[in-house]
Amino acid sequence: MAAPDFWSDADAARRTLTQAKRLKQWVEPLAAIGAASAELAELDALAAAEGDAATDAEVAAELERLAGRLDAYELLLMFKGEDDDKSAILTIHPGAGGTESADWAEMLWRMYTRYCERQGWQLDLLDLQRGEEAGVKSVTVEVKGEFAYGRLKAERGVHRLVRISPFDAQKRRHTSFASVFVYPEVEAAEGITIEEGDLKIDTFRASGAGGQHVNKTSSAVRLTHLPTGIVVSCQDERSQHRNRESAMKILMARLYQLRREEEEAARQKLESSKTEIGWGNQIRSYVFHPYTLVKDHRTNVETGNLQAVMDGELDRFVEAWLKQAAGMAVGGEA
Repeated sequence: MAAPDFWSDADAARRTLTQAKRLKQWVEPLAAIGAASAELAELDALAAAEGDAATDAEVAAELERLAGRLDAYELLLMFKGEDDDKSAILTIHPGAGGTESADWAEMLWRMYTRYCERQGWQLDLLDLQRGEEAGVKSVTVEVKGEFAYGRLKAERGVHRLVRISPFDAQKRRHTSFASVFVYPEVEAAEGITIEEGDLKIDTFRASGAGGQHVNKTSSAVRLTHLPTGIVVSCQDERSQHRNRESAMKILMARLYQLRREEEEAARQKLESSKTEIGWGNQIRSYVFHPYTLVKDHRTNVETGNLQAVMDGELDRFVEAWLKQAAGMAVGGEA
C-alpha cells in the first residue's frame, strides 16, 4: 500500500484495502489480548512474591475480564466467510394464514429492529407493504454495521408462532409461519453488472396508508431481472427515483447471493433453501400458549424468557448457530 503506484489501479487498491481491513479485525484484537495476558502474568508473579491479597484480587478480576475478551475473540473467528463483515439486506414474508401470519411477520420485524438496535447497527427501511387488516405482506430493511450479515444469516429460514389469536373471536390457538431471507449488501464494483436491457421496469401506485400522494402518484417501482426471473418491488418512498434506487440495491444483493450459490452448487441450491413457509420447515418456534418457550430446532437452544427474545435478545441463538456451523459444541437450555 506504500508503493507509489498503489492507486494506479483504483479497483485493485480498494480490494487490497478491504482485505487489509479484514485482516486487522483478527490480528489487532489478538495482539491486544496477548499484551494484556503478558501484563497479567507479571502482575500475578508480583502478587505471589509479595503475598499481597489485594493484588491477588485484582489479578482475579482482570483474569475474568480477559476471559470475556477471549470469548469475544472466539466469536470473531467464526466470521471468516467472504461476506460476513458486510452489511445486510433482510426481508420478511408471511406464510399462508392471512392476517394472523401478516401480524406474525410484523412481530418479527419488530424483534429484528430491537436486535439491530442492541448491536448498534443502522436500519433503513427499503420496502414495506402493509397487510389488509393488520401486519405486513412484506418488509425489507437495509442493516448497516460490522458483521451484520455474518450474524443475521443465522436467522435465515422459517419461523413458527403458536399463540391464542387476537383475531379469533373464539380465542382459539393458531399456528402461523413467516420466512426470513438475508442477503449480503454488495456494490456493483464487486463483479455484478445489471444491464438496462435485462430489466423490465414497471411503475404503479403504492398501496396502503400514505395519504393522497400515495394514492394518486405512480411512485412504486417493480423491477424484473429477465435473465434470472428475480422480481423486486419498492413502494415505501414517496419518490419514484428513491424507490428505484432501493429496488436496485435489493436486486444487486439477490444477484450476488445467487452467484455465490451457483459457485457452490448451481442455482438449484438457492431455490432449495427457499423452502415452503409451513410445517416441518421451521428453524425456530415461538410458543406463547399454553406455555412460553422459544426453541431453535437446529441447535436445540431454548429459553422460556419469550418476552426478552421478542425484545431482541437473540445473541444466544445466533451464537449457538455460529458455533454449530464452525463445528463447536453448542449448549441447550438458556
